[in-house]
Amino acid sequence: MASLTFLGAAGTVTGSQYLLEVNDQRVLVDCGMFQGLKALRERNWARLPVHPASVHAVVLTHAHLDHSGLLPRLVSNGFAGRIFCTAGTSDLCKLVLPDAARLQEEDARRANKGRYSKHTPALPLFTESDASEALSRLQPFGFNRAAPIAPGLEADFINAGHLLGSAYVRVRRSNHSGGTILFGGDLGRYDRPVLPDPSPGVECDVLLLESTYGNRLHPPEDDGARLADIINDTAKRDGKLIIPSFAIGRVEEVLYWLKRLEDSGRVPVLPVYVDSPMALGALEYYRRHAAELDPDVRPARGEVCAFCTSRFSPVASARESQEVVDRKGPAIIISASGMATGGRVLHHLVGGLSDPRNTVLFVGFQAAGTRGRDLIEGAHRVKMYGQFIPVQARIDKLNAMSAHADAGEVIRWLRTFPRAPGITYLVHGEPPAQEALKARIERELGWKVHIPAYRERVDVAL
Repeated sequence: MASLTFLGAAGTVTGSQYLLEVNDQRVLVDCGMFQGLKALRERNWARLPVHPASVHAVVLTHAHLDHSGLLPRLVSNGFAGRIFCTAGTSDLCKLVLPDAARLQEEDARRANKGRYSKHTPALPLFTESDASEALSRLQPFGFNRAAPIAPGLEADFINAGHLLGSAYVRVRRSNHSGGTILFGGDLGRYDRPVLPDPSPGVECDVLLLESTYGNRLHPPEDDGARLADIINDTAKRDGKLIIPSFAIGRVEEVLYWLKRLEDSGRVPVLPVYVDSPMALGALEYYRRHAAELDPDVRPARGEVCAFCTSRFSPVASARESQEVVDRKGPAIIISASGMATGGRVLHHLVGGLSDPRNTVLFVGFQAAGTRGRDLIEGAHRVKMYGQFIPVQARIDKLNAMSAHADAGEVIRWLRTFPRAPGITYLVHGEPPAQEALKARIERELGWKVHIPAYRERVDVAL
């Protein structure tokens, strides 16, 4: 027997982290940062219930911060093993982790200068040096190849269609003598641009399944009609369209649709600023891994121009970013972070939220406790950099661009499994979504489903 402890993404959509213990081996699957509510964010600072030095290896499903963001802290606290992932995940981590460290250090410096932190001095959660050390531990493997993650244990990565390099991870004994655990990671969507559909399910005894949209269906495909309406409406008001976006994955789809709408003449040709060095770096990695993308962005041999509009402008420096904030006239600004929890997008929100001509458009899930959730729920003001900013801009949201499967797509994926797992654990979701998805899986598929609690430990056959 082996045990599995749910150290994150239990009753919440953030902080993905699962501890697998087999005999005297400890393997951590994902090591994600908690985001959103203060009670969740405080977990980032807490000591792990198992000492990092005792963890033999880490296996990553993909590079998003809520799955990889605590790797630098894990390393700085004593983890000395290797971090297994796909090549695409390894590349994107080279952008995500140093950027997260810089933001941590910048936030600490700003808090100390403004004296608005409760801690004196304010310290970063981790540093760029910690991030660099974590990156040195990355061990990339190709899809559908067995990686020896610990003595007697192997893992293989199967394309999940959620992000470049994203995978669901099958863990089993190297001699295939026992059971199989499938760590679902984040499940991608069907029939979407840029990324391929999720690979069919594989035989397993234990399944960890995301439930982000477990109680919802994404709106039907409208060929960009709503996005076109929002762009045209904002342009008529001579306003800016500010799009907080996850720097990797979502920016690519936003640009894909902007180019498609522009090429077909359905929206005016506007300046399009991508104000995120990490997003610009990610575009280059998408070009390099073009063979993993959908055919609709592959015909030009993976050139990054597949995502470029006529007046596309990369924003490199902080000075250029401030110039975009100050610039007048209609424009489209895409900047991180996607939930408005940090990054350069905050400067655009500080400069643009109080102007009724502007629109702020969210294009992904907004976790509880984030500024993004507050804004889409009608907040009249939001706090940034120690001051309250009045909200007079229009706030809108597009669920159609979500990279997470909705309830119907999850069921569609589960139907591809050759047999029912012995048990399915619902993770990476808020309680209402989890309860709804649990009921639907039990009703439609007859599978055994359990919703684990934070730090719950269960025995698993492996």
